[in-house]
Parts: sequence; structure tokens; C-alpha cells
Amino acid sequence: MHLNPYGEYAVLLAASLANDWPADRDGIVSRTRDFGMTMDFPEEPGDHARLRVALDEWLDVVDTADGPSRARLLNRIMADEAAYPHLTDHDGEGWHLHYRDDDKGLPSTLRAVFAVGTALHLTTRGMHRLSRCAAGTDVDGECRNVVVDVSRNGTQKYCSVRCANRAAVRRHRAARR
Repeated sequence: MHLNPYGEYAVLLAASLANDWPADRDGIVSRTRDFGMTMDFPEEPGDHARLRVALDEWLDVVDTADGPSRARLLNRIMADEAAYPHLTDHDGEGWHLHYRDDDKGLPSTLRAVFAVGTALHLTTRGMHRLSRCAAGTDVDGECRNVVVDVSRNGTQKYCSVRCANRAAVRRHRAARR
């Protein structure tokens, strides 16, 4: 049995969608497959727009830096969307826990997956391990990508090596002035 199918992959999926929003529902479904989700969801009108609202709600959690406020936001989402945990064995994935009702559509399912996964990530790794790219806080920084810190030592601040290198160059040039 998987102990935490909603942990890291769920937060990385949310960050991937936030950093590169697909143009349509098929792009979202494709991304869920890339991150290991196997369930099929019947298409409903407005799925793409409703999922964008759910993702923006999740971005409020990302942009809230203090733990108690993050917990309040996540608790509200989980109270609205998450269900009583139950065991399931679908699509050959092996036994694992679901924190959502099986009859929900894609936006509701991903809303629950994002919230529970983020709660598990933050409580097991640290409430500070979700942020925007530190390159965006620099004077000339334009990066607003989400960073899910999955590093061993808990110090990941940049979304990519490129952003880390550009920030280092900016700091070096500023120090030389």
C-alpha cells in the first residue's frame, strides 16, 4: 500500500500547471498523466476555467508565507473538497488512500489532490518549503514560477539552474559596482 500518494507528486503537479498553464482541458489531463494520475474523468463544461480558479486558490497558499495563514487556507480547501480517507485499488496502482470522493470531476479532484498533497508536503518537509522563485525578488527579477522545495537540506530557492545562475550574476555585478 502506498502511504502518501498525494504528497510530493501532487504539489509538483500543481506547480507544473501554475508555471506552464495548458491551453485546454486535454493539456491538463496530459499533465496529470505525466505526474502519475491514471483515472479518467468525464468531461464537463467549464472544466478548464474551473480548474484555473482552483489553481489560483492554491497559488494563494503559495503566496502566503506564514504557517498559520497557510494552514487556514489549506484547511478551508480541504473542508470544502476533501473527503473521508478511504482505501482504493484502481487502475493497477495498488492499494492506496484517496482523500476525495470517486464521483467528482477533474476540477474538484485536482482541488482536493492539491490541497491534501500540499498539506502533507508542508507538514512533513516544513511549512517554508513552498514559494515563488527567489529570482523574482531580485531588483530585475521577473520569474514568478512556483518552487516546491524537495531538496534534501531544505534550501531550494530557485525554480531552475538558469534562474539561480542569473541571480548569482546579478549579485556579482552589484557587488562589483
